[in-house]
Amino acid sequence: MAKLILVRHGKSEWNKLGKWTGWTDIGLIEEGIEEARRAAESIKGLKIDHVHVSTLKRAQETFEEMKGILELERLKPRVHGALKERSYGIYTGKNKWQVKEEVGEEEFRKIRRRWDHPIPEGETMKDVHDRVVPYYKEHVLPELKRGENVLAIGHGNNFRALVKYLEGLGEEGVSDLEFGTGEVYIYDVDGSGKILGKEIRATNHNKLKV
Repeated sequence: MAKLILVRHGKSEWNKLGKWTGWTDIGLIEEGIEEARRAAESIKGLKIDHVHVSTLKRAQETFEEMKGILELERLKPRVHGALKERSYGIYTGKNKWQVKEEVGEEEFRKIRRRWDHPIPEGETMKDVHDRVVPYYKEHVLPELKRGENVLAIGHGNNFRALVKYLEGLGEEGVSDLEFGTGEVYIYDVDGSGKILGKEIRATNHNKLKV
């Protein structure tokens, strides 16, 4: 049986400021570095055979902080754009709560959480699902089926989309899911790729709502 380990990057400056970051390449702040280290400590002792990381700086910096603690210096990660955060289009860089005041509660929730609600120049959650799940099937699942443990470091929305697929969640289920910065989801996966169990470590009790 293999383990799939999903880690959301640590807190960035724009996370702290409540801005929609999307594809903007913002690095970690000190608190985010500490979250990355805490995530690593929470899985220390688990053998890691493969690493997959988003192309964005905040995810790569999270791996840089984790790899020394996990003794992964010799393991080269696969870096791929399919693991990037959702693009927020015209809302990128804007403060979420100011946008809420501008567009109203109902539209704000649709922008943040509705499965297929379009954002001008951006992506829906379904769009994110449609790039991250094929990547998982092609690159990650074969490793898991061989009994090899996989660490993936990404973002709130791409992992929410992947969790929807892994756990068979409905659209409302994934809308309510919060994956905090620095949190770790560990899935037990059998030789056929079936999910047998799940554990959450390094729980972030002050979750940032994406």
